[in-house]
Amino acid sequence: MRPALLSLFLIVVSSRSLGALLQSADDAAAHLASTQYDYIVVGAGAAGGVLANRLTEDGTTKVLLIEAGSSDYNNTNIQIPWLAPVLTHSQFDWNYTTVPQEGMSNRSIAYARGKVLGGSTSINYMIYTRASKDDWDRLASTTGDDGWSWSSILPYAKKLEDFQNSPNVQNATSKFVAGDHGTDGPVGAGLPQVSLAIDQLGLDAQQELSSEFKYNQDVNSGDMIGFSWTPFAIQDGARSNSARDYIQPAFPRSNLDVLVNTQVVKVLQTGVDGGSPIVTGVQITSGPNEKRYNLTATKEVILSAGAIGTPHILLLSGIGPADQLKALGIESMVDLPDVGQNMQDHPLLTTNFQVSSNDTLDNLTLNTTLQAEQLALWTNNRTGDFTLGACNQWAWQRLADDDPIFKNSNVTDPSAGPTSPHFQLIFSDLYIAFGGGAFPNGHFLTLISNLYTPMARGSLTLNTTDPFAYPLINPGLLNDAAGFDIYAMRQALKAGRGFLAADAWKGWIVAEYGASANATSDADIDAYIRKNALVVNHVSGTVAMGKRGDAGRGAGALNPDFSVKGVKGLRVVDASAFPYIPASHTMVPTYILAERASDLIKNSTSSSSSGSGNGAFTQLAAPTLVLVSLALASLISLSL
Repeated sequence: MRPALLSLFLIVVSSRSLGALLQSADDAAAHLASTQYDYIVVGAGAAGGVLANRLTEDGTTKVLLIEAGSSDYNNTNIQIPWLAPVLTHSQFDWNYTTVPQEGMSNRSIAYARGKVLGGSTSINYMIYTRASKDDWDRLASTTGDDGWSWSSILPYAKKLEDFQNSPNVQNATSKFVAGDHGTDGPVGAGLPQVSLAIDQLGLDAQQELSSEFKYNQDVNSGDMIGFSWTPFAIQDGARSNSARDYIQPAFPRSNLDVLVNTQVVKVLQTGVDGGSPIVTGVQITSGPNEKRYNLTATKEVILSAGAIGTPHILLLSGIGPADQLKALGIESMVDLPDVGQNMQDHPLLTTNFQVSSNDTLDNLTLNTTLQAEQLALWTNNRTGDFTLGACNQWAWQRLADDDPIFKNSNVTDPSAGPTSPHFQLIFSDLYIAFGGGAFPNGHFLTLISNLYTPMARGSLTLNTTDPFAYPLINPGLLNDAAGFDIYAMRQALKAGRGFLAADAWKGWIVAEYGASANATSDADIDAYIRKNALVVNHVSGTVAMGKRGDAGRGAGALNPDFSVKGVKGLRVVDASAFPYIPASHTMVPTYILAERASDLIKNSTSSSSSGSGNGAFTQLAAPTLVLVSLALASLISLSL
């Protein structure tokens, strides 16, 4: 045991003034029944972790954070950046699946969502992007709240980050803009500390094609367009996530309790105010056949269960489209048509190219001796190839303003503006096939082309009233009526092929590999995409913000301060609140969302008297309270 952790452990076990880590609803019943909570936060992902930390900065505010998954966020597979792919379909993944996607050859697509402290920040690929200034300005316009503009959220973006590059990062000052970043926030981030042979080739190709692929020194500067280096939520060689960066630092506070392995079945009406339901209760259980308990917050319940989990809970609670709920025998509490609607995500495609070099990261996949050596490097001093993410370089690009697709009367540019990309190109130094299959012998470059401004919209609906049965998840991938999404995906693949055809790659790239090599006509490319595309797992928009006071379908389910329209005492703070999916990886925008939400909640004057009850369960078993430090739970969970 390391000295610092040993000291923390001794402090925790010798003190009863600290917060509790409660391992199940049954084990926690006695403790929870005797505790009053101002706020109950449901979901310990990107947003929930922020809220738990920021709300408990006020020592008089008592918060309960509830997570359906385990407390095992320091599992070695989670900590090591290179092992991110093994977390999909693991015990840390909800393992959702979409309904058959018409736009993807009627395939059902696996949907990875984190089920552990840290939520999806514990299982994602750690990519660190804020989104563009145009994305944030559009959010301000859509909600009528200028507090969401780029200039307003930039202080939050800087506040949350500790952007510190490893001394191993070569020429770091040319790869980011120091003044655009914060260095004393909770979230560790930085640039890749391992240089790869592919890096110089990528730079040479960018210079050769600079009229099409401009160099962008910092993708987080507000303008995302161009070829740039990839920042990650990785610091000191290990994954940064909301559990490590927000929840763990807050745990020594006596006013935060964390309840894991516990699912919120529904939210509960606890009163009426001016004809509006007060919703400050939750019903929880540790499993399908376990007892259910009701718990009430004195101020608010905040749903941060993600863009799948949050609408699922709301619909089960009777908050959503009344006609849908009636069909399943669910009594409508509030007819809120937009709950579960407006689902969006980013389609993804991998295309492989065989290369002549034997100096690629494929060696980590195929060479078990090298794997052991790199694991030892990481274990001993957090260095080596296991500190790497999915790529060192990428490009974020737009279609031309005069692209033929915009001459289609049914297509208006779906992007937020000129600083916001239509698509992303990732250049990875190894063979990647997210769809599965055996790894071929040899060495490869993988082009990952992703659509970041989808026109398609989908939905989440209930299949049953059983809270442990997954809802019907239909993001509508590549299925917009105007055909923009498949067109933009095709253009992204063509742009990626064009970049890799630069003279800089000659002699290094041998040929495109696999079925994609035969897709040359537009029709063939479209067919290849529909058969092979997947999703980036950025599901968003299912409980979207709109303008305050606007009602009806399309008006948004939330006010700009995250309060649920038509009820009091209930907010939603997570990626489901975005009316438009950000044209970026969504982890950092969700952190920003939650940072501002924390201030809005703290400054709210309406929440002080909306709750009722004293936090007691309506049923109690005779369980034993589990009081243990988060640090201790982390220590005993370190295993491959």
